[in-house]
Amino acid sequence: MGSIMHLPFLTLLIFSAIYVSIHAEEISTNIPNNAAEEPTLRVRSLPMMINVVEKNWTSLSEMLDVFSARNLVRNWIEGKYSVGVQCGKDITTYIDALKNEELWALKVDDASGRFTNGFFWGNTYFTGSATECDYIGTDWNPSHHTYSKNHVNDPKVTINTGLSGINIWSKTDSVEVPFQLGFYMLKLSINVSYTPTKLIHLGVCLPFSCTASDVAVIGKLAASEFAAKHSTIEKVRDQHASYDMYTDPVFWILFGVSMVVLILMILGTGYDYYLSKKTACKSNVIYDVEKHGKLDHLTNGDRKVINAVQGEVYLPVPVADSNSNGVQSINNNNGLENSLQPSTKEEQHLSIFEELLLSFSIPANVKIICDRNVGSDTISTVHGLRAISMAWVILGHTCIIVFKYSDNMEYRKVVEKRFLFQTITNGAFSVDTFFFMGGLLVSFLYFRTNAKGDLKRLTQGTRGFAAGTLKFIGLLVYRFCRLTTPYMFILGVVEISMKYFYTNSVFEPPTADHYNCPNYWWRNLLYINTWFPVDQMCMLWSWYLADDTQFYIVGGVILILATNHFKIAASALVGLLVSSWITTGYIALVNNHMPSMDDPLALFDKIYDKPWTRLGPYLIGMSVGYFLFKTDCKVKMSKTTVVIGWLLSSACLLSLLYGLYEAELTPVTGAAYSSLSHSAWALGLAWIVIACSTGYGGYVNKILSWPLLYPFSRVTYCSYLIHPLVIRLTAMNLDSPFHLGKDIMMITFLGQLSLSYALSFIVSIAFEAPVVSMLKIVSPKKAETYTIEIKVYLIHVIHSRTIIYTILFTHYV
Repeated sequence: MGSIMHLPFLTLLIFSAIYVSIHAEEISTNIPNNAAEEPTLRVRSLPMMINVVEKNWTSLSEMLDVFSARNLVRNWIEGKYSVGVQCGKDITTYIDALKNEELWALKVDDASGRFTNGFFWGNTYFTGSATECDYIGTDWNPSHHTYSKNHVNDPKVTINTGLSGINIWSKTDSVEVPFQLGFYMLKLSINVSYTPTKLIHLGVCLPFSCTASDVAVIGKLAASEFAAKHSTIEKVRDQHASYDMYTDPVFWILFGVSMVVLILMILGTGYDYYLSKKTACKSNVIYDVEKHGKLDHLTNGDRKVINAVQGEVYLPVPVADSNSNGVQSINNNNGLENSLQPSTKEEQHLSIFEELLLSFSIPANVKIICDRNVGSDTISTVHGLRAISMAWVILGHTCIIVFKYSDNMEYRKVVEKRFLFQTITNGAFSVDTFFFMGGLLVSFLYFRTNAKGDLKRLTQGTRGFAAGTLKFIGLLVYRFCRLTTPYMFILGVVEISMKYFYTNSVFEPPTADHYNCPNYWWRNLLYINTWFPVDQMCMLWSWYLADDTQFYIVGGVILILATNHFKIAASALVGLLVSSWITTGYIALVNNHMPSMDDPLALFDKIYDKPWTRLGPYLIGMSVGYFLFKTDCKVKMSKTTVVIGWLLSSACLLSLLYGLYEAELTPVTGAAYSSLSHSAWALGLAWIVIACSTGYGGYVNKILSWPLLYPFSRVTYCSYLIHPLVIRLTAMNLDSPFHLGKDIMMITFLGQLSLSYALSFIVSIAFEAPVVSMLKIVSPKKAETYTIEIKVYLIHVIHSRTIIYTILFTHYV
């Protein structure tokens, strides 16, 4: 009975369900065509049903609809807006073609950027495709593999519309474009309540007749109502003021210098080959040791070849001896005077002009760089430290650039929380390694060379001090010439390339080198660019060269002072070290710098690049150099001492690299860490160098002294100059941003490392090595005045691997 009573109610529910299903299609089809463009959709209410009320909302795609062809078509009225006459006509033509669904117009729209996904994951590059825009309206000739861009005067230009990668081009697959196209980059700021203001980089393909101001107006018309209200166009980059390097005097200076060097390299190589053939058939050709640093004996019998360019000894010194083979090794100093007795054979001395020409010999310079031999008492550990530290620097700089130009920049926050990523975060210690090695070599080689193994000879009254002062001035000029030649060449290349990419790349250069280099290059020339604000710096990475040169001057003054007043020099060194600690700690405390949380480059202009905050490792390196000289690299240590030393050194270095992982520091401890960490790193390295130089290095010494690393170490200076430019060229040539990931990062890093070293070998052979040889050739000392005793000393210095250009207060980065 109850079921019968409920039958009418059930019947009503069934009929309601049928009614809803029948009219569901009608509900959907009655939605207005522009519903997708309106923030609110209304749903028809049904009888006896609960009314559904939707809240007004704006989709993310509409918020970020900063440039849409549909919006432009809806809002555009020719002659109404303040754009150029020709630009207005071309935009009208473009809009009409969009309405008619013409293929060329669809391609233009397709080449423009738009929001896709990942905005909250760091995707702010809506770059579109500049390459696609450039190829629209291009007539490709497959037989000659060339193309010609359409011009404003060309009424109709064709382009293939086949699938990408298929080289089938015919007139039937082409379209007509009525005007020339240009690609414009807009920088917009988006300001919404639930996220901080972000900058969006938008690429659009539009008629070339439009200027930057025209595109700014068109951009507002092409934005959705919400986007137009919450976004501001801050800058538009166009191609109307495109940089033409062929009109730049700097380009022609670089071109002229390159051609001259290339010709000299060809002539020097040819003349070197000619002399080799000549000496093989006739008599010895002796290269003056002091001037050219190379002594080639190519004779018959028991005499062998010595190639000591830049102090490199490759084979034993020929000695007329009664030994079985008639050759005495240079490792034995006995009998060196006999080895230098005038030869009874005919000798030929080369003129200065011939020696200068031979300085450009490619085979000779390649042999120097790639030589796998070093002297027995050289600090060979430095080679490994240089090579490894340089790879570390390239890795850090690669990450910086890739992070900047990526479409998922928030992924950086994820990887930065990983333990091993602290190796990259704390990459600044790699620069401290270079500072430490710089001070080490300057001190060690100064004391060893000038004292000839006896420090007492450096403290012989004011006359010695005056002579040392004059020598310091001369050596300062020597270092300036050697470092500045490749430095200024690379600076010119940076200026030219950044000017070009500023107007032609979809990305803006990471720094304003296109402006700073033409205006402030003289600061780099004088090595004082770190005294000025970072936003005025040309070649940002050159801050190291400025600091290292300034440290070199300070260190040179201390060494000269030590000639007569060693205790005063030591006190000055300690005073400078403590002053650097106090200054760094104060700056960090005042600026509330937290090394555990802040970006390592957060205080670049206050702490990172300033010489008074980075001096510590250099002074510690000088101290270690003096210690090694004083002990002659011979120290006896017990096994317990060795074990404790390695444990303390490893703990120090590892704690600096990974000790701040998830650590929370107070302002005082943060300031103390900023003040002492760089010097602590140098102390950790000090043990490694001392242990390896005195015979307690074990496998570490074998790795750091691996001959395969020597060539890379010798071109470290040029690789440091070049590698940031290589990384920039890679990024600036991209059509779209990177996508962060550990695999792509590793592949990119290995590519940057390989290409940087390949180019550094070329620059070193072309500029650095010839300059080093020429500076020795024009040395004021004359070979004719040499006595047998001086020659004995020179040969000993060459053998001991105190390389001439390194002795003269020079060293690779």
